[in-house]
Amino acid sequence: MERRLTFTAALLGVTGVLFGAMGAHGVKRAVQALPDAAQRLEWWEIGARYHLPHAFAVALCAVLATHTPSRLPRIAAWLFVTGVVLFAGSLYALALTGERSLGLITPFGGIAMTAGWVLVAIAALRMPPLPPR
Repeated sequence: MERRLTFTAALLGVTGVLFGAMGAHGVKRAVQALPDAAQRLEWWEIGARYHLPHAFAVALCAVLATHTPSRLPRIAAWLFVTGVVLFAGSLYALALTGERSLGLITPFGGIAMTAGWVLVAIAALRMPPLPPR
C-alpha cells in the first residue's frame, strides 16, 4: 500500500508542477481577453496553491503508514487525493470554463483535505514511539 501511496504522491506532485506552469503560461494566454480573466487566474492559482502541498501530504501519509498498523494514514492520504481532485480540480475547471456552478464542488474538496489533516494528527498521536537510533 505504501508503494501505491508514494506513486500517488509523485503523480500529484508532477501534475501540481505541470498545472502550475500551465496556469502561468497557457491558461493566462487563453483567458486574458475575457472580462473575468483576473478572477479565472486567481481560481487557477488557488487550485495550484492547494494541489502541490497535498502531494507532500500524501507522501507523509506513506511514511506514517510504514510506522503504524493504523489505517488512518492511508485513509488520510485518499482524503487528500479526493480533496485535490474536488477542490483544485473544480477550481481548474472553473477557471477554464467560467461555469460558476462548478464552485459548488470546491468546498467538498476542502472538507476532504481538512479531514485528512485531522486523521494525520490522530494517527501521529496514536503512533508508537520510534526506537532510538
